[in-house]
Amino acid sequence: MAVPISQMGTVATYVLKNRLQGRKRYPLVLMLEPLFRCNLACAGCGKVQYPPHILKKQLTPEQCFAAVEECGAPMVSIPGGEPLLHPQIVEIVNGLVARKKYVYLCTNALELKRRLPEFTPSKYLTFSVHLDGQREDHDFSVCREGGWDLAVEAIKEAVQRGFRVTPNSTFFDGTDPNHVRAHFDQMMAIGVEGIVLSPGYSYDKAPDQKHFMGRARVRRLFRAILSNRKKSWKFNMSPLFLEFLMGDRNYDCTPWGSPAFNIFGWQRPCYLLQDGYTETFTELMETTKWGEYGVGSGNPKCANCMVSCGYEPSAVIEGFGSLKGFIAMVKGNFSLYPDKHALDLLSEPMPTGPAPLVQIAQPERAYEETRV
Repeated sequence: MAVPISQMGTVATYVLKNRLQGRKRYPLVLMLEPLFRCNLACAGCGKVQYPPHILKKQLTPEQCFAAVEECGAPMVSIPGGEPLLHPQIVEIVNGLVARKKYVYLCTNALELKRRLPEFTPSKYLTFSVHLDGQREDHDFSVCREGGWDLAVEAIKEAVQRGFRVTPNSTFFDGTDPNHVRAHFDQMMAIGVEGIVLSPGYSYDKAPDQKHFMGRARVRRLFRAILSNRKKSWKFNMSPLFLEFLMGDRNYDCTPWGSPAFNIFGWQRPCYLLQDGYTETFTELMETTKWGEYGVGSGNPKCANCMVSCGYEPSAVIEGFGSLKGFIAMVKGNFSLYPDKHALDLLSEPMPTGPAPLVQIAQPERAYEETRV
């Protein structure tokens, strides 16, 4: 179990309170994007393809604090862009920690080692470091040679200074599950708190459209990766969400579970899709046509998505919202998930090239993927 008891208790209390109040929709994690500017240009990223005048803009600390108070979620994830490029990021983080929000500052770590002395270790602050596997795999993913070495050096320094650190990995078609499992071993040896992982989302703005996966391929890959685990592996995620990735559970998307706020306002409907913006959080929750999103809606933009920001809230709500879900969550924290078939998958030769992706412009094939 990698998530601290205090954090689990805060989230559990929050979920139960909302259930008792009869609220059907409520946020769990605010995705707070203070800027889109970045010092990398990853091929699978759809967040930084904006004109220069947009990339120069950023939220003020006051705007960040107002969004956090308006949303009310117990956790705040700060993605980007690269948050460490924001000149007031320390002020923003300190303000959120003072409000006792559990903050996950997402970073590619190119600037992290240099900036670490400006931050103070706290149970409320976690550095979520973008690290897509081992050296060759990560450097290929972020399109920068030497990126892995810089990130790992920063992770080691952060761990030594007493910070909570969770490597955050995104995997695409062509990922070797054996490499990922070796990556887990490396991270655990460094002493990170736990690992965060997710399949990539097929951003239509991403330069590389060949390596996104359909749902069947996601399940196959993550079953190979996450079955037959080692006792040393720890994950800073809901075990029920990991079972979802492995194909053992089915969930509907909970897009309002991770609302996004950035320089344009409250993004409709979720962190991944950009179907307009609202001025207030209340307007986002009350006017968004939620039935038009998720796999069951038939929306081709959602057909292949199994990303954590939409589906981990579903798993967390089940885990803390019922006795059956809580028991399953506890069991999942200690299970090694033995699976002979998954062992066979690890022995299969890797394909020589990427398989065709179900593109969002081909809805007929996308719908077929959802039935696998």
